[in-house]
Amino acid sequence: MSEAKRKLRIALVGVGFGAEFAPIYNAHPDVEWVALSDSNTEKLAAAGARFGIERSYPGLEAVLADPDVDAVHLVTPIPLHAEQAIRVLEAGKHCACTVPMATSFADIRRIIAAQRKSGKNYMMMETAAYTREFLMVEDHYLRGDFGTISFARGSHMQDMEGWPDYWMGLPPHHYMTHAIAPVLKLLGERVAKVHCFGSGRLPEERQRRYGNPFPVETAIFRLANSPVAVEVTRSLFQTVRPYSEAFSIYGDKLGFEWQQIEEEDPLIFSMPQAAFSRGRKIHHEIVTPPDRQDLLPPEIAPFTKRSVFSDGKHLSFVQGGGHSGSHPHLVHEFVRSTVEGRSPAIDVVTAANWTAPGIAAHESAMQDGAAVEIPDFSI
Repeated sequence: MSEAKRKLRIALVGVGFGAEFAPIYNAHPDVEWVALSDSNTEKLAAAGARFGIERSYPGLEAVLADPDVDAVHLVTPIPLHAEQAIRVLEAGKHCACTVPMATSFADIRRIIAAQRKSGKNYMMMETAAYTREFLMVEDHYLRGDFGTISFARGSHMQDMEGWPDYWMGLPPHHYMTHAIAPVLKLLGERVAKVHCFGSGRLPEERQRRYGNPFPVETAIFRLANSPVAVEVTRSLFQTVRPYSEAFSIYGDKLGFEWQQIEEEDPLIFSMPQAAFSRGRKIHHEIVTPPDRQDLLPPEIAPFTKRSVFSDGKHLSFVQGGGHSGSHPHLVHEFVRSTVEGRSPAIDVVTAANWTAPGIAAHESAMQDGAAVEIPDFSI
């Protein structure tokens, strides 16, 4: 039976953070069933019992061997993303994958080749492109409220002490899509070139796994077809600062700045129309981004305000329903694009264009800020 004539059957691989998506898929009107998979049998059983999901698989191999599975959502450790995504696509199944897409240009090209050969959908599940804040700013931008954009910046600052081992010593900009994706999505551009500097020094034992000496990296990106420069800073260790995934963008008519801490609201800046002599008094307004349940089917709309991990232990997505309400929007786009037989909003080339800047930025940092060019993955 063709996918257009029946609901999707989806396997969710990884039930740590991945458990956040299980009840959303389970409730989606275009999903026939969702199955769970995890190498930790205790976590797998607990997640199944919690969400009333009986179907499960002990690992990815079992998922890929089942012809009843149409699509796979990978919520697995970063070092596994590229190989697992390629295996999913080569098995003839649609693939959603948490960020980043990969950590090398070579693996990005391999995923693109696998997607094109299979004809199946690949979607990178970038939360920052569907937060309440982003959707509000996007509305302003599409109306032309910002005027001509002059500058943008992103940042992702997070203390990773105590996280799984593969995070220890990870190059900061290898995990920077949260910080740059909103700006690239708004401007509709890709990055052409980057200069980046590392900052600080990791202890020797933290440098061994990846050969990365930096706890912090800051990059300046030149876009391919735009005069706008974009600055991005990412920190993982040795930086005392509350958690923040943020972006800001400034035009000649309007400006937006992400809140300083997550418990606050962002700022909108506007320019008065009155005449001026030496500068103008710029207005600022604290705004509460509206919840966009109107963009979703009623069955999953409540998940913009509901987080599975509501105990406060998972700071990267306890933001009023998981990454500022983005999770059901991601699920809906992946499901609907597959059902409709179209490319998802964050397709394989878009994913490449949002992931590659971080890879290039780290290369630049390792060369003391030398310029590194980013390939055009659309050709």
